[in-house]
Amino acid sequence: MSFPKLSPEEAVADICHGDTISFSGFSPAGGAKAVPLALAARARKKHEQEKPFKVRVLTGASSGRCIDEDLARAEAVSWRAPYQSGDTLRRQINRQEVEYVDHHLSHVPQMVTEGFFGGIRMAVVEATEITSDGRIYLTTSIGASPTYLRHADQVVIEINQGQSQRLREFADIYTMPLPPHRTPIPIYEPLNRIGVPYATVDPRKVIGIVETNEPDAVPDFSGSDEISRGIAENVVEFLFNEMRAGRIPPTLLPLQAGTGNVANSVMAALGANPDIPGFCMYSEVCQNAMIDLMIQNKIRGISACSLTVTAAKLREIVDNMDFFASRIVLRPQEISNHPGVIRRLGVIALNTALELDIYGNVNSSHICGTHIVNGIGGSGEFTRNSYLSIFMTPSTAKGGKVSAVVPMCPHIDNNEHSVQIVVTEQGLADLRGLGPLRRAKTIIDNCAHPRYRNYLHQYIREAPVGHIPHDLTRCFEMHRNFMQYGDMLPEG
Repeated sequence: MSFPKLSPEEAVADICHGDTISFSGFSPAGGAKAVPLALAARARKKHEQEKPFKVRVLTGASSGRCIDEDLARAEAVSWRAPYQSGDTLRRQINRQEVEYVDHHLSHVPQMVTEGFFGGIRMAVVEATEITSDGRIYLTTSIGASPTYLRHADQVVIEINQGQSQRLREFADIYTMPLPPHRTPIPIYEPLNRIGVPYATVDPRKVIGIVETNEPDAVPDFSGSDEISRGIAENVVEFLFNEMRAGRIPPTLLPLQAGTGNVANSVMAALGANPDIPGFCMYSEVCQNAMIDLMIQNKIRGISACSLTVTAAKLREIVDNMDFFASRIVLRPQEISNHPGVIRRLGVIALNTALELDIYGNVNSSHICGTHIVNGIGGSGEFTRNSYLSIFMTPSTAKGGKVSAVVPMCPHIDNNEHSVQIVVTEQGLADLRGLGPLRRAKTIIDNCAHPRYRNYLHQYIREAPVGHIPHDLTRCFEMHRNFMQYGDMLPEG
């Protein structure tokens, strides 16, 4: 079976206001590129004609600029799930112009399969090849694309001629049956392969192919600063001490790391420390810093959902595929983030927080409890099920006017029952086995910035006695101060 070649404009010609469109991509890696831009142009044209035109958008996680930014600028998005990272879209969400479903990433494929998000009119998926019998060889991410291909009414394949055919050597696509017919996922080591290198689609649903030749627009993170290095040093010292105490095996355990400068600083510090052995990763994204450590044989292998690397780093990988092919596995997000596999492997989870309260509840997604930044992503899945859950954040922001440690978080993504270790550049708080009051004192003394410690200790002393001491008349005083005066301690 052959498939017609379409222009991006032809591919979107029949999309209607209110349709749900799913795109490939997990971070900017492997995201659809040409069709979203054509869809944005179609929206602008419809708006010029004073006709309503907005669509519901699904991806694997965050996505490239053309989805989370250009579609939003065209006012073409009415609903978004399960994660986003665009500045314009974020503002629209916070103005209630776009409905946003912030969702655990591993749950998305089942939610789609069971129809909880409604039907999908069209799936647009980037690939290097589609065969006549419907095998799809994806590019730099797997994400939720296998699910979208199965359940969309229509499918458009963006064939990216700029991506190497050998990227398929990373893919390990495994599809779980629906409950109650599921069996254990047979992953017993991070690099176990259990699936096939391609996704599948009913060829009759493929309306055509759009040819592209564009790299993933993955930005390079800026270099480590003093605060990020301080956090990293605290994390590495803790892990080494846990190994020395026998609570972590001498071979370490698989690591998961979020994105950003702090996570990259931790990776660099682990690589530079001669006392830390070579280790594997069972994570969501594979980034530049991890590839560098793999070349140094510090990272033995990586299981992830996407290859979120810069264009230059991707060329380096492709030029050395004989080295990397056996060391990188890319999986669907329902497998990369699966709670059972995370717990079985004993993954150590390293994620970043916006703020945490004195009892260890973590907010990863909202400013002052109201305004979304990005979303929970996969942090909840790894935190709840990891062998060790570690959250990292600078102790202050906004030039010291915002404290990362507060009496109570007005929004909580990961609660005190799942958070074991919190780290700032000030120090590390090990919360295992501690009741609420001892947790609070440990966090304040070890992690809070000195400017805020007296206030936080005073808050505990003056709060009504209870299992968790809180003063409900003052618990958000620091947030209210910031909103009114631009400083959490305006007189401090």
